[in-house]
Amino acid sequence: MNQAIRSSWIVAIALFALVFGSITYVQFFAVDDLKSNANNKRALIQYFCDDRGSILVGGQAVAESVPSNDKCKYQRQYLQPKLYAGLTGFLTQAYGQTGIEAAENAQLTGNSDDAFYDRITQVLSGAQPKGRSVELTIDPEIQKMAFDMIPDGQIGSIVVMDPKTGAIIAMVSKPSYDTNLLASHDPATVAANYNRLVKIPGINMYGSKAYKELYSPGSVFKLVDTAAALASGKYNKDSVLDNPPVLDLPGTSVGLPNYAGGGCGARAKADFAFVLEQSCNTPFAQIALGLGQDAITEQATKFGFNQSGLHIPDSVTGSKFPGSKGQLSPADLARSAVGQQDVKATPLEIAMMTAAIANGGKQMAPNMIKSIRTPDLKPVEEFTPRFLRQSTTPQIAAQLTQWMTGVVDNGIAHAAAVPGVKVAGKTGTAEGNTADPLSKNNAWFTGFAPADNPKVVVSIMMADVDIATGAQLTSPNASKLIEAVLNK
Repeated sequence: MNQAIRSSWIVAIALFALVFGSITYVQFFAVDDLKSNANNKRALIQYFCDDRGSILVGGQAVAESVPSNDKCKYQRQYLQPKLYAGLTGFLTQAYGQTGIEAAENAQLTGNSDDAFYDRITQVLSGAQPKGRSVELTIDPEIQKMAFDMIPDGQIGSIVVMDPKTGAIIAMVSKPSYDTNLLASHDPATVAANYNRLVKIPGINMYGSKAYKELYSPGSVFKLVDTAAALASGKYNKDSVLDNPPVLDLPGTSVGLPNYAGGGCGARAKADFAFVLEQSCNTPFAQIALGLGQDAITEQATKFGFNQSGLHIPDSVTGSKFPGSKGQLSPADLARSAVGQQDVKATPLEIAMMTAAIANGGKQMAPNMIKSIRTPDLKPVEEFTPRFLRQSTTPQIAAQLTQWMTGVVDNGIAHAAAVPGVKVAGKTGTAEGNTADPLSKNNAWFTGFAPADNPKVVVSIMMADVDIATGAQLTSPNASKLIEAVLNK
């Protein structure tokens, strides 16, 4: 009898251990796989219907969950949706999640590993389960100002950031859209709205064009050439450069001309200060041909080109030099040196490159998250600046800063000047689509201020514009943004 009881106890304990072990495995080890399983409709409904945390800008919600009268208890609502669509992204059942809604989903749903005790407390107290809030580094006034600078119907992006910390102060792009059109709980309505939105020319539904899309950077890339030249030891601040009006490209019957809108024709030989101020093409093409592709590629990589895996926290499209065609011919290298050919960059990458120069050669990781907060708004995680890479030496960064200041004081970026403040800058004009004879230009400005103690970087890109329109939309707007940030 005792043996039978003992055997029954052993079986019972074994079954209990098996059940307990299975529950433990499902709850702790397999939970991520189960949540991410495409067939797990319960997880999708939970994310879609639960009381998600808010996305905050300047202490105010720009995305929040509000009570719903349908099968879901809550529905997502976006405030100033067009202003923040590229950052918040959207939340749908049929088309997934984008932007912060996707990148910070675990925090917004309250299902992150470090929110375990929050969930336990909510259950024990009988409180309605609610996710954490995500507060952005964005300044709402600068964000609105930058957004309004891009005319409706114009494809463009603006990035404003702190070079010393990497915090993104503003990031906007157009065309934008109303994210509330995708927040409906009616699948037919969402599908109709989505299919209409994706047909808008130039729109990107999966994040801001400022960090998701690539453009030819044009002459702002000459900052890379200059840094590579100084790093090589073959050039210094007193170097005299050949500045022919047209450079014959090796192996071709065409030439690379200087920028027609500047004063390059005034000097057949010039120093770095002059060729940067007037954005002359031929000296930089010759520098690249003399140094070779590896030197330019190495310096571009140090500034952030050819890098992958960057998150802000949404994933960033990697910028490219020399592109996807492999080893460049001499003619292709010459064109690449002036930011054409297969060189492609996001506006964020150009801002990062500029920030590295402003920060003495140190490139900080760009970041858009200021803090994570519990449902009662207590901070549980605060933004900490993170060093990303050493892009160049402090000496080279200082020399670049001096020459970039000259571009604003004496050169073609004079419209970026701010009274009483030394501004360092560089303009760029790139052919938007070299295969299309009707294609216009990408117009750029990138710079920082004050030059002797940088507090703000501004990078502006306007796509498919003529030279006059590009000049009106870039440098003058950079001046206004710089002044607005410094006056805060």
